[in-house]
Amino acid sequence: MSDTTLVHLLRHGEVHNPGGVLYGRMSGFALSERGRQQALTVAEALAGHGLVHVVASPLERAQETAGPIAAAHRLDIAKDDRLIEAGNQFEGLRVAVGDGALRQPRHWPKLRNPFEPSWGEPYVDIAHRMLGAVHRARAAAEGHEALCVSHQLPIWTLRRFLEGRRLWHDPRRRQCSLASLTTLVFEGEELVDIVYSEPAGATDPTVTGA
Repeated sequence: MSDTTLVHLLRHGEVHNPGGVLYGRMSGFALSERGRQQALTVAEALAGHGLVHVVASPLERAQETAGPIAAAHRLDIAKDDRLIEAGNQFEGLRVAVGDGALRQPRHWPKLRNPFEPSWGEPYVDIAHRMLGAVHRARAAAEGHEALCVSHQLPIWTLRRFLEGRRLWHDPRRRQCSLASLTTLVFEGEELVDIVYSEPAGATDPTVTGA
C-alpha cells in the first residue's frame, strides 16, 4: 500500500438563493441548476481517481454536491458535522457591503473584532474542527483518496491554518471558488503539499450563492 493519501476538500456548488441572504446553517437552501452541473463536472474530473471515502457537511448543498461523485465511485456518503458552514450571527440577513444588515446601527457591535471574528464562530475553532474531520477522512482512506465536501470559509480557514498564516483575512481574496478542490497531500500522517484546482471554473468569492 502507498504511504500517500490525498484528502480533497470540495466546496459545494452554487446555491439557489434569490433573496441574496446569508443562509449559513439554515435548512432549505439547495443547489441551483448551475450548482448541480458543477457537481457533475467535478464528478467527471475525479472519475479516474482512487476515491474510497466520501464525506460531507450535513447541509443540503454539500450533500447534493457529494451525490454524483459518490455515485460514480459506488460509495455511500458519510456525514461529519465538523465540515459544516461557520456559525454566523447575520444568518438569514442580507449582508452585502453597504447594504442590508450592515447599514443598521443595531448590528454594528457585532463587527467590533474582525480578527476573531466577533460576528460568528472563532476562526481557530473552525480550523480545529476542520482539521479533525480531515484526519478522520485521511485515516479512512489511507493510501488512497478521500473527498470532504464543505463550505468556503471553513475550507479557506483550514488552508490558512495549515500554511501558518493568520486566520483573519479579506473575504474578497479567498482562493476557494464554487466547486473548487483544495487537495491535501499526506505522506503517512504528515502533510507535505496543498494543491488547489477549479474543475468547474473560477467564480467571484464575494458573490452571494456561496
